[in-house]
Amino acid sequence: MNARERQAGFSLVELLISSALAALLLGGLSQWLRTGLAAMDVTREQSELAREARFAMERIVAAIESTDLLLLPLADNPGTNFPENLRVQTVPPSPPQGSSTLATAVLAVTLDRTQDLDGDGVFDADNDGDGLFDEDLGDDVTNDGEAGLAGIDDNGDGSIETRTAFSHNDDEDTSAAVYEDPIDGVDNDGDGSIDEDPGPDMNNDSKPGIAGVDDDGDGTTDEGNREDDDEDGLVNEDWLDAVAFYLDGRSLIERRPVPWDENGDGSVTGADVVETVLTANVTLLSVQRIAPAAGQHQLVAVTLGLTGGDGQGLEVTITMRLGRAL
Repeated sequence: MNARERQAGFSLVELLISSALAALLLGGLSQWLRTGLAAMDVTREQSELAREARFAMERIVAAIESTDLLLLPLADNPGTNFPENLRVQTVPPSPPQGSSTLATAVLAVTLDRTQDLDGDGVFDADNDGDGLFDEDLGDDVTNDGEAGLAGIDDNGDGSIETRTAFSHNDDEDTSAAVYEDPIDGVDNDGDGSIDEDPGPDMNNDSKPGIAGVDDDGDGTTDEGNREDDDEDGLVNEDWLDAVAFYLDGRSLIERRPVPWDENGDGSVTGADVVETVLTANVTLLSVQRIAPAAGQHQLVAVTLGLTGGDGQGLEVTITMRLGRAL
């Protein structure tokens, strides 16, 4: 080939080689781009899961930090063959233990005593507005119309007992007994939990308030109805306000009581609640009541596992004392 022919352009062989090299380069670049974009998608999904987990755990931590009482899980009952104090729920469902028919998890605590959602100057947990908290419970200590917490498997046996079937067995401890554990600091019914199912005479001494004591400071002792535990002339007007976290499918739900007629039944009770979905990607919820050392606040451990659409997941665990972090 002479100089004039070379100046005229590329030969067919050169064009074929150039095309092949270009195809290889473009193929490699395309694969690199696909790999890079996939990695970006994984990173983005992991970041979103981390954000959701952080938000959900912040809500749980805030509830534990500000409560005075852990309602659920219950303490382990030596009379059953499944652990009431450790509640683990997975998606897909994990096998239940012992005679329990369904593994479910729930955390329930009493409401922060400083919450005032309606801004009326009365703390929401002070249902009767007398400046005291939880001092005059009724037969249904959460005043929600059901045994235990409405719609919740309180004891982990796999079923949700109702008030129709279990009457006033508000702790839903499988015994179907009522008022079997008055508030006296003793496990009267031997189920592992203390003071979890008092009757309307909270300390079961057959007197309003504490027998022989002028509870309200009006100069009179033991006046009025035996169910009037604060001796204010009213009965059963200050219930336990329960904040609950539980799973509905893969959604972690926060249930919070409100001081207005949310359900439209004409009255404000423990059945007036709002529910919020904290995350819809949960595949694990574990809640454990841990026996504290003598003189220390109740311990609780919570593990939350989230899984994204790509199958990648993460788990977060916190262990706290009621009212304080470790």
